[in-house]
Formats: sequence, structure tokens, C-alpha cells
Amino acid sequence: MRLRPLALACAFPVAVAAQASTWDAPLPPPALKASPRLQEALPAQTHSQLPTYIEADRFEGQTDIRARLQGHVQLRRGDTVIRADQADYTLADDTVIAQGNVHINRGGNIYRGTRLKLQVDAFQGDFTEASYRFLDTQGHGDAQRVEFLSRDRTTVHQASYTTCQRDDSEGWAPDWVLQARRMELDRATDTGVAYGGVLKFKGVPILPVPAVSFPLSDKRKSGLLPPTIGIDSVSGVEYAQPYYWNIAPNRDATITPTLMSKRGVNLGTEFRYLERQFSGDLTLNYMPDDRLRERDRWSYAWRNQADLSPLLAGLRADWKIHRVSDNDYWRDFSLPGSGGLTNERLIESHGALSWARDGHSLLARAQKWQTLQDVDAPITPPFDRLPQLQWRYTPLALHNPLGLDWSLEADTTRYRARTVDGRQHIDNGQRSYFAAQVARPFLRPGSFVTPKLQLHTANYRFENDRPGRASSHSLAVPTASLDSGLIFERPTQVRGRSYVQTLEPRAFYTYTPYRDQSMLPLYDTALSDFNLTSIYSENSYTGHDRIADNHMVTLGLTTRYLNADTGAEVARFGVAQRLRLADQRATLGYDAPGTKGWSDILVGAGVKWGTRWATDALVQYNRDIQRTTRSAVTGRYSPGPFKVVSAAYRYQRENSTQIANQGSEQIDLGWQWPLNAAARAQTPGNGPAAKGRWYSVGRLNYSLSDKKLVDTVIGFEYDSCCWIGRVVVERLQNSVTRANTRLLFQLEFVGFSRLSLGADPLSSLQEHVPGYQSLRSQAPAAPSRFSNYD
Repeated sequence: MRLRPLALACAFPVAVAAQASTWDAPLPPPALKASPRLQEALPAQTHSQLPTYIEADRFEGQTDIRARLQGHVQLRRGDTVIRADQADYTLADDTVIAQGNVHINRGGNIYRGTRLKLQVDAFQGDFTEASYRFLDTQGHGDAQRVEFLSRDRTTVHQASYTTCQRDDSEGWAPDWVLQARRMELDRATDTGVAYGGVLKFKGVPILPVPAVSFPLSDKRKSGLLPPTIGIDSVSGVEYAQPYYWNIAPNRDATITPTLMSKRGVNLGTEFRYLERQFSGDLTLNYMPDDRLRERDRWSYAWRNQADLSPLLAGLRADWKIHRVSDNDYWRDFSLPGSGGLTNERLIESHGALSWARDGHSLLARAQKWQTLQDVDAPITPPFDRLPQLQWRYTPLALHNPLGLDWSLEADTTRYRARTVDGRQHIDNGQRSYFAAQVARPFLRPGSFVTPKLQLHTANYRFENDRPGRASSHSLAVPTASLDSGLIFERPTQVRGRSYVQTLEPRAFYTYTPYRDQSMLPLYDTALSDFNLTSIYSENSYTGHDRIADNHMVTLGLTTRYLNADTGAEVARFGVAQRLRLADQRATLGYDAPGTKGWSDILVGAGVKWGTRWATDALVQYNRDIQRTTRSAVTGRYSPGPFKVVSAAYRYQRENSTQIANQGSEQIDLGWQWPLNAAARAQTPGNGPAAKGRWYSVGRLNYSLSDKKLVDTVIGFEYDSCCWIGRVVVERLQNSVTRANTRLLFQLEFVGFSRLSLGADPLSSLQEHVPGYQSLRSQAPAAPSRFSNYD
């Protein structure tokens, strides 16, 4: 056998850093880039064909039979490297027996110990008094004995496991560690299972684990998920223990039994699937004999989307079936794992079949609502669509030789609903409408003029008689409008920076004659929001049950500042006002009709101060009472990762004609901000910290008119090198007079599991704090085995 040294050639890329502007983040340090010829995993069929390289200070033995090696011993084959002070290698059975400072590197995973007996190619053998470190998770630990069963399976006896990284201090101990009688590690599935173990945090046992599985990478795996523990005055102590079942790469299920000490046991199941032509999820919850309501409680939800293009090009199907057992379900089930539908009192089920091709689209849909009523705060049930048939046609550009923009839409829908007391709604019936519009844009450099004609016809057939209303009603409403504007540009400079400033005056005219619609129901219609976009629209309402008789002119002026190099919008300022030429007569019945004369003035602005600051503002001013009737000002400051502060002020006067009316006035403040130097230096995925990172996070919504906090979420996060702690106090308003207060606590052991007390605080922060970023939302890329090359 010939001794051969092994050489490794690396190519170092040359990085050239361009000069960064004051708004740019610092450039990352240059890093090695793996060659595309280097394979992360060697094919199994090549293992027996790979050569063996041996190196040592002293060599003795029989050629092609056995060898005794002493001093700086190295044995290499493929992705496996064995180092030791001395070793005996037998070629017949491919076995090496090594002693003294034994070191194994197999695909970047490191093992160290005192004595090793191993069949190299089969990778079967024993390792005594060993320590180990895994490449993917950087998890490591110690063991009395490591038993290699195959290239993928390993059993570790009297073992420990943690992802906390060792430092140079004396007496170092991991913040958390899992100690187990036996661990079975499977690299094929990247999962580990510990038996007879205990989880310790800061040296204190916090959770016995008779059997628990944990990940060896970020791949999905079957096993128990972190439990959720809660204490509630109604349910008592709640314990939810989810189990995740990785059925297949495209299918999985989560089974969650929940024990409520005052009520009983709830079983929840979620099944997800992703196939080539369809995907969806099915959620089931069942609680037999709930002692709170003295009845069985249940809910189910099935959502599915299907692509039926193999049957007919452009054909799709979509359905959602969702139901619960009773009206109190939304208030009684709020914790994760118990099928919570917090504050969801309108539950929708629908089924739809749609087709689209060459500008045509067809829709057949059935939609039904379940309304969960509250005696103290009843809500009007919405109308069901049973069924709806719709056709739309918008021709492609190549079919418009005259430059016309036109479209057609036809719809017929049967609407049914019940009143709050359960009787048939008097407005149940069938509505059919046809809408057509045609426009001819005239576009020139610096100007545009767009005349448009619209026609809306509708027919209503009612199932029930109402005094003064016929059993059917038809109407046709035409609309004419003219939109026009100019665009001027000029180069300018602001504080030494070059911009392109625009000046954009705009005039919009619309006319719709009055048609009596007072006896028509409101199936899908509501008042449009009054803003700088809707002020240039023909109709004051959404939906198809009211066409407002508008005769008015809208005048507006907008100026923008654009980046001279990229064209990106940096700032915009706009003002607009309507002049109504005649009183409005068609209304919804609960809104104030528009009167002849000038409307409120809308003033809006938006500025992006570099990459850190952004502000938006909208003010609605009434000239008659010389007061602001509505205003909204928002601002956001985000100088870097995990640093964001947002603030908003909102004011709405309930009646713009009354000076003394106060309306609603609120201040909203949200933030995520580092509290110490280590946290301020944090960037996504930059590895463990020498010192822990503290963050403050929260949101406060304060009503100035009521002089009280409406919603409050305040918490702290601590990010150590291998665990994250979160504590959150949450108080959310769930009715006019009542609020729900919860204390949420979570320990996240990085690369292992999470333990939560109460609901998941991470979900609460992501839902309620604007711009919140999870501390591990951008994990570093999976390391290469060549980064641990020996």
C-alpha cells in the first residue's frame, strides 16, 4: 500500500465593492463559493469504488492484508476522514480499530472519542466516550457510547444534545440540554428520537421526555410538536398536545387533543394535501359532552382548489365548506389546537366553477353564510347566493382596432336570507343585471382625455310581497363621464439631490340621471369610501343595487417627485374637490344624500424619506363648518432588521354638519426595537451572539374620544445563541364593554422545540404588530459539508 498525501485546491473569488450611498446597508464580507463540480452527497453505488488514502508517521504490516499505523494517522475515503494517534486497518473486512484522540469527519458531521472500531464502507461499529457535532443544526453533545448501525442510522447511549455553542469561558455549560438514556439518529430522514430523557434549562429540569423526536435539519418530520398550556376562568387548565404526521412529501396531518379541566376533551385534526391538479386542507374538531354548554360541540372546514384544465382549458373549481355546532362556538374556543374561531361570527361556505379564455369568463357559484348570533349584539345575516351565474367579456387589445376599451357583464343571482329572529327575509328574490361600458382614450404626450358611456340594466323578482312594492321591478340607468388631465415635468433639486417634478391637473365630469330605486333591496351594496381614488369614480356606491344620480365635476391637482435615475416615486402631494351640480336623490336609506355645491376638500401626501422613513397623510376638510371631518396620518421608521416604529393618528367625525360632534379619534403606536448593543448589531442570520439580545415589541391603540386603551399588546423578546424567550401581555377588545386579557409566554429552543404557556405569542405579534419580523425569520443557508472539510 502506498502512502499518498491529499491536496485540496480552492478558488477564492475576488470581490470588488462599489461605493455605497448613505442609504445602503453595509456590504457583506466576501465568502467562498462552492464549485458546481463538488457534490454534497456521493452516490451510494460509488462508495465501494472509491480509493482509500492512508497517511501516518510509521507504517508496518502486510501489503493488501493488514496495516498498523502510528503517529498522526489519517484514513480518507470519499466524504469520510478518520484521524487518530494509532490505528490497525484490516483490508479483508474493511475494518479499522483506532485509539487515542480519535476524530471522524463524515460529510461535515464530527465525532471525537477515545476508541473506535468501524467497518469503513458499511459504516458500522462502536465509538466509546465520544462527542459529536452535526453540520446542519450545529447541534452537539456527549455520549458514553456511539453505535454506528449504517451510513444513515446511529444509536447514542447515555447522551446529551444541545444547539448552544461553546465559548472560551471556564465552567461553560449549555443554557439548555436534552439528556437521554438513548438517542436514535436517522440521517436519511434527518430525525432523532430520545428515550428516557429530561429537558434542562439553566441547569433546572423543566420537562420529562420519556420519548421525544427532534429535527436534525429543517426538513419536515413526524412527531410530537410543542404543547400549549393555558389557564382560563371558563375552561380551567387547558393542555393541547399536537402530533405532526408527515404522511408524504405532498401530504401531512396535525392531530391535536386538548384537555380542558372544567369542560372535557376536544380533538382537532388538520389534514393538508398538494397534488398536481388540486390542493386543499380539511379541519375537523369534536368535543363530546362539553360541560360548559351541556352538549356536543363540533366544527368542520374543507377548502379545495382544483385546476380542471385537462378537461377544458381555463376551467377551475374552488370550494369551501365550513360549519360549527352552535352560536357560542366563536367565544368558547379560542386557544390553538381547539379549533378556535376567535371573533368570527360570519362563517362562509361556497362552491365555484370558473372558466376564462380569450377575454371571456364564466362563473357559477353558490355561497351560504352561517351567522353566529349574540343576544346582546345581534347582527343582520347577509344574503346567500343560491346560485349565481355570471358572464364577463373584455376583448383583448388586438380585437379593438378603433382603440375602444369596452366590456360586457351579465349576472343572475338568487338571494335568500333569514332575519335575526329566523324568519324568511322579505327581500328574498332573484336579481339579474346587464352592464356595458365603452371608452375611447385619447392619449398624447403630456395629456389624456377619456370619454366613457355606461349602461346598467337590472330586473328584480321578489318571493314575498311588501306593501307598495310590485312583485318585480326593472330599471335601466345610463351614465356618461369624461376624464381628462395634463402632465407637466421639470428637473429640480432638493437638498442637493436631483429629481423630476410633475404637475398633474385633472378634471373629471360624470352625469347619471335619477331613477327611483327606493324599493329595491341591498343585496351587495354599500357606501364607497371617500378618498383620492374614489372621488374620480362615477358611482358613490359599491355593488349593483344602487346607481347614484350624480351630476358633478371633480377637480384635482397632484405633484410628484421622481428619482431622476430610477423613476421611482419619492413623494406625492394631492388635493381634490367635487362640485355637485344637482342634489342627489338616490340613497341607501341610511346615508346622507349629497347636496348641490362643493364637497369636502381632500388633501393627501406621501413621502419616502430614503429607505428608512415613510409617511402618508389624508385630510378631509369641511368648508361649511371650517373643521376637519376626517384625517389619517401614518408614519414608519425602519432603519434596519428588527427595528421598526410605526405610528398612526385617525379621526372620524360621525356627522360632518355638527360642530359639537366628536366622533372617533384614535392613536395607534407599534414597534419592535432592540434594547441593548448586541441586539442593535443583529442582522438576519448572522449567527449566535456573544451576549443575549433584548427586544421590546408591542402595539398600543388608544381612543382619545373614550379616553381608554382599546387594544394593547406589549412584550419582550430575548435572543440567546440557542434559545429565544418571549413574554407578551395581550388585551383585545371583543365587544363594546368587554375585553379579553391574556399572558403569553414561550421558550423556543433553537433547532429543537418550543414550549408555550397560553396561546402562541409569536402568532400574536405577527398578527397585531405592524412590520414585526421574527428573530429567526431569515435563517442562514444550509451549510456545505466542505465548510467542515478536514
